[in-house]
Amino acid sequence: MALKKPQKEIVVVLPDIRSALNVGSILRTADAAGITKVWLAGYTPAPMDKFGRVNKQINKTALGAEQAMPWEKAEDIQKLLRRLARAGFDLVAVEQATKAIDYKKFKPRTKTAFIFGNEAEGLPPKILRRCCQVIEIPMRGKKESLNVAVAAGIILFRTLNI
Repeated sequence: MALKKPQKEIVVVLPDIRSALNVGSILRTADAAGITKVWLAGYTPAPMDKFGRVNKQINKTALGAEQAMPWEKAEDIQKLLRRLARAGFDLVAVEQATKAIDYKKFKPRTKTAFIFGNEAEGLPPKILRRCCQVIEIPMRGKKESLNVAVAAGIILFRTLNI
C-alpha cells in the first residue's frame, strides 16, 4: 500500500549544483519523500536540456524519478527566492553557519522551501540572508560536510518524519 503524500507543500531548491549525478539522486529522494517540486537554479543541470535531450547522468541516478518528480529550471536564484517568499514559503537554508540550528530541532510549516548549496562552496551569503531559518547536520567526524544528495535525504526524511 502506497503512503499518502504529506499535507504540507514542500519544495527543494538546488542553486548551482555541479554534479548531474547528485541532481538525479536528489530527484529520486524528493519523489520518495513526497516533495511537491524541485527547482533547479543557476547552472544546476536539468533532466533535459533546451534541445529536449536527456541528461544521461541524471537519468542514471534518478532511475525514472526525473519523469515522475515535478521540476522546473530557474536561471535567476534571487528572482526564484522572491517568488517563493511571495507565495508564502518559508525559505530554509541547509548550511553550516553561525546562526544555524540542529536540523532535528526544525519543524517545517505548511509551505517550506529547503535550499541546498553547491557541493564545494555551499550557499552564498546573499542566499543565506534571504532565508528565515538556517539548519545544519552536525558533523562529528573529521570531514566538515556530507555529499549534497546524502544531506538532502537526511533533511527531507527526518524533518518530514518519514
